[in-house]
Amino acid sequence: MLNQLIKKAAVLGSGVMGSGIAAHLANIGIPTLLLDIVPRELTDDEQAKGLTLEDKQVRNRISSQSIQKLVKQKPAPLAVKKNLALIEAGNLEDDLVKLKDVDWVIEVVVENLNVKKQVFEKVDQYRKPGSIISSNTSGISVEAMAEGRSEDFKKHFLGTHFFNPPRYLKLLEVIPTQYTSQEVISFMKTFGEDVLGKGVVLAKDTPNFIANRIGTYGLLITVQEMLKGGYSVGEVDSVTGPLVGRPSSATFRTLDVVGLDTFAHVAGNVHEKVTGKEKEVFEVPAFMRTMLEKGWLGSKSGQGFFLKKGKEILELDPATLEYIPRKKLSTAATELSKQEKGTANKLKALVYANDRAGELLWNIFSPVLVYSAQLLGEIADTIVDIDRAMKWGFGWEMGPFETWDAIGLEKSVEKMKENGLEIPAWVAEMLAKGHTSFYIEENGEQFFFNNGEYRLVENNPKVIDLKKLKKQKGVIKKNSGASLIDLGDGVALLEFHSPNNAIGLDIIQMINFAIDEVEKNYKGLVIGNQGKNFCVGANLAMMLMETQDDNIYELEMVVRQFQNSMMKVKYSAKPVVAAPFSMTLGGGAEVCLPAAHIQASAETYMGLVEVGVGLLPGGGGNKELYIKHLEGLPNGVPFDFQAVANKVFETIAMAKVSTSGAEARENNFLGLADGISINGDHQLYDAKQAVLALHEKGYVQKARKKVPVVGETGYATLLLGAQSMFLSGYISEHDLKIAKKVAYVIAGGKVPFGTEVDEQYLLDLEREAFLSLIREGKTQQRMQHMLVKGKPLRN
Repeated sequence: MLNQLIKKAAVLGSGVMGSGIAAHLANIGIPTLLLDIVPRELTDDEQAKGLTLEDKQVRNRISSQSIQKLVKQKPAPLAVKKNLALIEAGNLEDDLVKLKDVDWVIEVVVENLNVKKQVFEKVDQYRKPGSIISSNTSGISVEAMAEGRSEDFKKHFLGTHFFNPPRYLKLLEVIPTQYTSQEVISFMKTFGEDVLGKGVVLAKDTPNFIANRIGTYGLLITVQEMLKGGYSVGEVDSVTGPLVGRPSSATFRTLDVVGLDTFAHVAGNVHEKVTGKEKEVFEVPAFMRTMLEKGWLGSKSGQGFFLKKGKEILELDPATLEYIPRKKLSTAATELSKQEKGTANKLKALVYANDRAGELLWNIFSPVLVYSAQLLGEIADTIVDIDRAMKWGFGWEMGPFETWDAIGLEKSVEKMKENGLEIPAWVAEMLAKGHTSFYIEENGEQFFFNNGEYRLVENNPKVIDLKKLKKQKGVIKKNSGASLIDLGDGVALLEFHSPNNAIGLDIIQMINFAIDEVEKNYKGLVIGNQGKNFCVGANLAMMLMETQDDNIYELEMVVRQFQNSMMKVKYSAKPVVAAPFSMTLGGGAEVCLPAAHIQASAETYMGLVEVGVGLLPGGGGNKELYIKHLEGLPNGVPFDFQAVANKVFETIAMAKVSTSGAEARENNFLGLADGISINGDHQLYDAKQAVLALHEKGYVQKARKKVPVVGETGYATLLLGAQSMFLSGYISEHDLKIAKKVAYVIAGGKVPFGTEVDEQYLLDLEREAFLSLIREGKTQQRMQHMLVKGKPLRN
């Protein structure tokens, strides 16, 4: 229903943000009109072509150029390049009439209230009644923009604040006005989550809304503490990143990425509208204003708080504005905190420590926690919305109120009072009544404090939380590498939880157990998890150790067991659905390929990358990718086996990794019937529904068929390209050796072209090739290098 309601969109303003939103809409299949202003003068190129200001090509130039830039931008706004075809260029003079066919108009023009109001006046004339209109403003009053508009416009108007880059950042702040109908608010929340794939929070119409208000305050407090305490830029960044559950870009690297000009504009937004102590905090420090004058804006200008000189990264000294070698802050507390498990325990160890790191972090965290509590009711109605906004918009592992619980509410409030911080009345009252945390857990459900009582934290029904599920239902069986969980409705889930979800014997054993258990007692199985990545491949360290200890027999047994378990997945009597997301590499991809259905995340980076460590796929990946290509070809139409073999060889030999779920489909890791979940939080729900749908249709176990291969003549053809690359010096002798093994396995060995072979024959070829390569000294060097350095070695 939702997709039917918004069949077409228009984005007004084609800058980085506007074109990024248009790309995100195109990625989910919504045709989008991208409009910008009409140029006032010709370029030299246009003059040379004899064009005039009246030519359509000139009048649409700004939006057309923005569309073309999408292909080159990094990180890529488009999931696949062909999505560009869904974006149509136009201009704000000739093409407003096209708004009559549009269901959602998003304004992303310059951050100026008068300009926005002029645009909306025109939009009101051309839009169709009932269409939704929104502004992507990052801080201008949404209410003020709606002044003077028609009743139907006001009823369908609200703020929709995306975070940049729109494809990747989860947060969408929805800001209604007093006129916005409840139906439109509810629709945009559901549409934002289910179709746009966002985490939606409802924000009040206040300066900078939720995330930018608190995030900017926190950044400025950090800068002020740095200056006050005599810390360096590098020292601050070394303790305000992953150590405390924040992104690796920490504080000043984040400012360099965002751009100092953008940050100053956002800070100025609040500075204009608030008073007293709050106004003082939002005053951009003098040294940063000097940086702005010098054009030291960060990444986009080549220098900011950091400057890269050759291989060395230098940091800015705020006192002298000179670049000096980067420093790190290392104290007893930072070293001790590294031994703590989990961010909550690390934070607790750090903020109460009586050393330079502890003092800095306490002085940064405590005012931000108090500020967040002071703003409750002003910027958002619940602490849940504030916490989610900070996690989804700024990449914090824990929101302010979750952080406060983690460091201990009672203990921290006592210390805050000693420091002269004013505790908001509602927090003091809450403590006086004996409530010592903002969140509590009962029977596996989470509750949050709200207006004197605890209320259930509500989630979209499509969100499945495995931690919560395990607390409520327990697990069917587990070992060190994986757990089998009851997902409900007759569906089981196999969750990997080894380090990096790397595949070892423990996971292989659990795959075998899971298939047996599901065949007896369940409708089907989902293979998925909620780790950082789905699976980065096989346990490389274990394989290298076994090889160096000359335990080839044991290694052969492990590879054979992995192959057998993948065949068990493929020929299970009950449907198996794989749910890959983020990095799904090597063995991770091999787990997915034999499944009855793949339900990938929109951000799935899938590839058979074994050649990067001097190997080839050993768990059936070569065979399954080849079969996946064959199955994608139309029935009854003659096709070229050699072309299929060439494509598979190229994908594996070049270790191609998809940059999205959509590209994984283009690379044939996904078939046309496989699914892609736009919202990663809904992926396990979607995978479960896929199992139930297959069950309802009367799932029939796959029949084992023979596989046609290209044989000896095809092998020779596959090697032509690799040999010419070797002779040209593009690949090493060892690269060529690996390529020969890959080609031999894909071609099906020494058989005539077109021979139909059994899958086990191909698996045996694959296993033999894998074991012969792992014995090679140069392969072992590559494996060692990957384990130590985290990147491939060319030898």
